[in-house]
Amino acid sequence: MNDYSKKARKLFREGYNCAQSVFCTFAEDFGLDFETALKLASSFGGGMGRMREVCGAVSGMFMAAGLKYGYTSPVDKDTKTEHYERIQELANSFKDRNKTIICRELLGNLADDNCIPADRTEEYYSTRPCEQIIGDAAEIFGQYLEKHHRVPGKN
Repeated sequence: MNDYSKKARKLFREGYNCAQSVFCTFAEDFGLDFETALKLASSFGGGMGRMREVCGAVSGMFMAAGLKYGYTSPVDKDTKTEHYERIQELANSFKDRNKTIICRELLGNLADDNCIPADRTEEYYSTRPCEQIIGDAAEIFGQYLEKHHRVPGKN
C-alpha cells in the first residue's frame, strides 16, 4: 500500500464516496482545489449515482488521469489515442486485481441501486470491499505516475 492508497482510504473513512476519495487524493497536486474536486466527483459514487455501473473508484482514477494527462484539442487524434490507451492500461491494471470495473459485480450480493446512500457504520466498512477497492485504484494510478516519472511536485 502506497501513500496514495492510504490517503484515498482515509478520505473514504471520512465519509466521501469512492470517486471523491480517489480523485481528491490527486486533484490538489494537479492544481484543482479540494472543494471543486469533491463536487466534480460527487456524481460518480456508487457506480454513477448508485446505479452500480462503472465503479466510482475507477471513475475517480480516470478523472485524475484526465486532469493530469487529458487532451484538449478535439482534432488531435494522436493525443486522444494516447490518452485512451492510458485509460485502458489503468482499467486493465484494476481488472488484474479485481476482475471487473463494474460496481455491482464488485459488490456482489451487497449491491442495491436505490438512490439512498447507505449509512457509514462499522458494519458498512467491515462488510464491503469498497475501502480496499478505493485503495487499489489510488495505488494503481500512483504507480502509473511513478513509472512515468510524473509524480506530483516532481514534474
